[in-house]
Amino acid sequence: MQSSNGRPRGGRGGPESAAENHDGFDPALFEAPAAVRYDDPWYDALASGWGESTGAGAGAAVPLSAVEAGSTERVDAAADVYLQVQRSAAFQEVRSRYRRFVVPAFVGFFCWYVAYVVAATTAPGLMARPVAGAVNVAMVAGLGQFLTTFLLTWAYARHARLRRDRAALELRWDTQELTRGIRGGAS
Repeated sequence: MQSSNGRPRGGRGGPESAAENHDGFDPALFEAPAAVRYDDPWYDALASGWGESTGAGAGAAVPLSAVEAGSTERVDAAADVYLQVQRSAAFQEVRSRYRRFVVPAFVGFFCWYVAYVVAATTAPGLMARPVAGAVNVAMVAGLGQFLTTFLLTWAYARHARLRRDRAALELRWDTQELTRGIRGGAS
């Protein structure tokens, strides 16, 4: 039996098998281009061994070893921008707000978790005590673990949205603008 494009159908195991019969799909159209350009300013090009593109409109990625000598100063200047941002008061404030929430939340939740595990192993009589019908203290405490996990996740997301996200976004845009100036407007 043949398909509408004239190729035979069926699972004969050859190149015409059902797994390779794409009916109108040309894989050559969807192959990755030879030169990939990353427009994301947060893509860590230096860590992956790639330098900047050769021009403002060029989409070719050039290996760092092939980049002209003048761009090494730009790379150093970009690294200085990130160090400058890291040392800034705004960045330190975002980090301290993060730590002020995460450290106490982690300590509290970890103590609650360890208390549950310790109670389950050292006091089985207490954990087996019925609360209502077949529900015992261990079941209530276990469900409490799930509840506190969801509450902590909600509190973290709320804290990030209200106390850190706007400042972090401003830092990100400032950093992007500073690095764009170093690169000569390309990005």
